[in-house]
Amino acid sequence: MTLQDVAITGMGLVSPIGIGVGEAEAALRGAKSGIRMYEAPPIRKPFAAGAIPEQFEEHFPKLERPFLDRVQQMAILAARQAIGQAGLEEFSAYGERAGLYYGNVNGGTATGLDWFQQLLLEGKQRSRPWTSMAIMGNGGGAQIAIRHRITGPVITSASACASSGVSIGEAGRAIARGDLDIAVAGGSEGSLTSLVLGTFDGTRAMSEPDPDDPSTTCRPFSKQRTGLVLGEGAAFVILENARLARERGAQVLGYLSGYACNNDAHHIGMPDSRGQIAALRAAVASAGLQAADIAYVNAHATATRGGDEIEAASIREVFGAGPASAFVSSTKSVHGHLLGAASALEFVLTLLAMRIGVAPASAHLGEPDPACAVNHVGPVPREMPIPHALSFSCGFGGTNAALVISSNPRQSPSRPQGEVPCSTP
Repeated sequence: MTLQDVAITGMGLVSPIGIGVGEAEAALRGAKSGIRMYEAPPIRKPFAAGAIPEQFEEHFPKLERPFLDRVQQMAILAARQAIGQAGLEEFSAYGERAGLYYGNVNGGTATGLDWFQQLLLEGKQRSRPWTSMAIMGNGGGAQIAIRHRITGPVITSASACASSGVSIGEAGRAIARGDLDIAVAGGSEGSLTSLVLGTFDGTRAMSEPDPDDPSTTCRPFSKQRTGLVLGEGAAFVILENARLARERGAQVLGYLSGYACNNDAHHIGMPDSRGQIAALRAAVASAGLQAADIAYVNAHATATRGGDEIEAASIREVFGAGPASAFVSSTKSVHGHLLGAASALEFVLTLLAMRIGVAPASAHLGEPDPACAVNHVGPVPREMPIPHALSFSCGFGGTNAALVISSNPRQSPSRPQGEVPCSTP
């Protein structure tokens, strides 16, 4: 069995551009931005952020709320959507052959900040009893597993911005190896707190809000880009052994046909094309495809000066930049950078784009930076068939995760059955 036999049977998201697939589809078709002004006291300046203007407490019983940071609430709700679309409620019938793979970087930062205030400003000497559960980095995955009776491996990845991409890829590998029959995979990030916003602002990589229209602040690949914009949210997919999915009558939305992960081994905060190129090529090869087969690439592009240029050079090396090469865009232009949940959200949006036949825009692109020359989708969505697409993520620390999605995957005649490569640069 290979990755080409891993079916996607459900997807769900809680994001700045929509809660649920229907809202996200409308946003993609219209290149609608979910970036808005956001305040994070006690920081005095406002930020442009991919903020979700909704609270989620009402979805949970009052007795559960203290144990659930916002990041876990979003994870539970997004996973619930995906599980429901797959025609499931819980996984007890699968026993230990059902798993959950979760990506997250920061844990429950809102709960953590609340405890810091109690300790440092109010002089309290110990936290409330539920604080430790609400701040856990693996809390979102654990909460989903408890609610849906997932008793196989429940694993959290904290590989920076590639976290949830690694989670999806490793879940697919576990199914391809025959270790699991089904998995819930994705990630969540509640990053819009003063702790995270102030930390990233300290990197000098964040954009100041556009004074005329904050919703246009994030401009990946643009000559006018000024830095990244953070966002919050969660996204999940259900991955299954394709044969078993068909036997139970599940609708197959697409296939996780390729995956590669590696590390640049270069710098803690600066990417390197050598590692990116290796990951892109390995992912395409693992899908049994050639670079020319990929119709669309959802790029990591965060709208930073150095990062976008390096990634564009990597994409050009693998896919070219001419009119016959893969179209490229970054949906971060409308939802911002979700850190540990970025890969999962962009994977879901890429799958959605494939299903509706619309390549998402790099909204607000304006004049593309010549140093970021690729075959840009452009500032408006493009209607086109997308038989194979690639979603790419690059994290601090050098981790790269490349995921290939196919509508109808095909087996490579040159690769032995069962081989699913993870490359090294």
